[in-house]
Amino acid sequence: MNTTTLTALAEPNRLHIIELIRDRGPLTIGDIANRLELNQPQTSKHVRVLHEAGLVEVQPAANRRIIKLRTEPFQELDHWLESFRSMWDDRLDRLDEYLRDIQGRDSSE
Repeated sequence: MNTTTLTALAEPNRLHIIELIRDRGPLTIGDIANRLELNQPQTSKHVRVLHEAGLVEVQPAANRRIIKLRTEPFQELDHWLESFRSMWDDRLDRLDEYLRDIQGRDSSE
């Protein structure tokens, strides 16, 4: 797991940019700025950080830049999170067994 990914996503505006592109598909910097009510230089700075972290791809199209998500970093993040899901699933299964055991003891008393 790349800590650069988490650092880039930790900033709320950058996370909103990712969510916006996830929901709407590729967008220009101007579209992102308008939808999130940010100024263009601020939006460009956030997109640059996301691009340097490998989270987005920037494709020049005439005088515009089209921003789209890259799937690989999110697949890597999902794989990393899966290890925590497995751990919590195991713990919750044990808790469920423990609670059933306690309920069984209480009903037999």
